[in-house]
Order: sequence, then structure tokens, then C-alpha cells
Amino acid sequence: MAAIYRRELKAYFQSMTGYVFIAFVVLFIGIYFMAYNMMSGYPYFSYALSGMVTIIMIAIPVLTMRSFADDRRTKTDQLLLTAPVSVTKIVAGKYFSMVTVFSIPVLFSTVCPLIIKMNGNANLKADYAAILAFFLLGCVYIAIGMFVSSLTESQIISAVLTFGSILLLLLWTNLVGFLPTTAFGSLIGFLILWTFAIFFIYRLTNHHWLATVLEAGGVIVLIGLYIWKKGIYDRALTKLFEKLAVTDVFQNFANHSIFDAGGLVLYLSIIFLLMFLTVQSIEKRRWS
Repeated sequence: MAAIYRRELKAYFQSMTGYVFIAFVVLFIGIYFMAYNMMSGYPYFSYALSGMVTIIMIAIPVLTMRSFADDRRTKTDQLLLTAPVSVTKIVAGKYFSMVTVFSIPVLFSTVCPLIIKMNGNANLKADYAAILAFFLLGCVYIAIGMFVSSLTESQIISAVLTFGSILLLLLWTNLVGFLPTTAFGSLIGFLILWTFAIFFIYRLTNHHWLATVLEAGGVIVLIGLYIWKKGIYDRALTKLFEKLAVTDVFQNFANHSIFDAGGLVLYLSIIFLLMFLTVQSIEKRRWS
């Protein structure tokens, strides 16, 4: 894994992608810091980080688009897949190289609360907690971009799909309001979600009978629960999706000064899940 990590990290700076990404993010951190904290006098650096959520939505797809898509396009992925190293280590090496690039502008941002402290009152605990949440949110976005990149050989398609996925997460809370809240509507929603999940499993495994059995079993269980205890479906779909609002976790840190430990666990869980899915995507192509 260390060799993959060094190779990928070196490639980001040889191609100038790393320098451009760092400069772009640091530039906007400085702009928001000056606007909110230096000129407007807000004592919370977390306000500046709130504005940065939109900026990394643009920057991170550029960072992640080449992670696997470029290897597929140039056929260098064949060298990686035949190397004496597991796919898990390949995925981890690439992921941590991108996280390292992202961590550099985040480290620059840690100076900003100290500057606020030097010029007046500061809330260091709240600000550094918000920086931690911002960093992990960025790591979630990187994991999304890496997974999307593993599905295509076009860097442009990878960047566009990653941008769309992150935009969807930003709008998540508003979109949840359109979901049905009735028990029957929630049942239909869960059936659709289960079907999508089984289709995804089928695409990864190509195991027709496994997909059929899981689909039938899930449908029977969901409908059986509805018949047995209809009330458990009231607002169930809405409540489930509300718990998956990843940007709300960051807002708890940034705007409400709440240390959301459960939200950080959610971030780490999403990262591990997406890394696992990326491994399965590569493994499928390896043996197909």
C-alpha cells in the first residue's frame, strides 16, 4: 500500500493537479476568512468553513476524477491488478493519497482561529471541532469521487457524476421534504430502495439466484411488517433519510457549536462503505 500511496501522491504534484487544488482551496479559505472574520468581525471561523462546503463541491471532483478512470483509459490498471498487492491496498493507497492532498489546505486553515484569537475573542474548541468535521466531510466526498471514478474510464464523466452526487447531498435536507410520510408511501419507498440495493448487488456479483432470493425475501419481510404492524411505517422513510443528511452533521459543528459524535461515526461509516464498494467494483472488473 505504501508504494501505491507514494506513487499516487507523487503523480498529483507532477501533473500540477495537487498544486492547483491546494491553491484553489486555500484561496477561498482566505477569501471567506477575510470576509467573515477579519472584515465583518465574526469570532467563529466555522462561519467561513460553512461557505467552503460549496467550494469543495467544485474542487474535489477535480481531485478524484483521475483516481481510477485515468488508469482504465490508459490501461495501466492492468499493471496494478496483476501486481502482488491486494485490491484493498490499491484502493486504500489511492484514497489516502487524495486525503493527504486535501489535508494540506485544511492544515493551513488551522492557523485562522489563532489569528482570530490574537485579534480578540475566539472560540478555539468550537472552531477546531468544526475543522475536524469539515475534514471528514471532505473525506466523504473524496470517497464518493473515488467510487464514481472506479465505474468509468472517462475523467469528465467521473467529475460530473461526483459533482452531481455531492450537490445531491447538499440539497438532501430539502429533498427529504418531498418524500411521502404515510405508512403506505413509506412501504413503497422501502420496496423501491430494496430493489435498487439488490440490483446493485447483482451488478457486483452477477449471481442471478442470489439476487432473486434476496429480492423475494426482502419484499416478503417488508410487506409482512406492514400487515402486522402498519404504524411502524409512519414517517419511517423520512426519518431514515433525515439521518443520512451528511451536511447537517457539519452544520451542527459549524453553526450550532454541537459536537456531533454520532455524525462523525456516520462519516467514517460512509467512507468505509464506499471504499468497500470501490474494492468490489475493481474486483468485478479484475475477474470479468
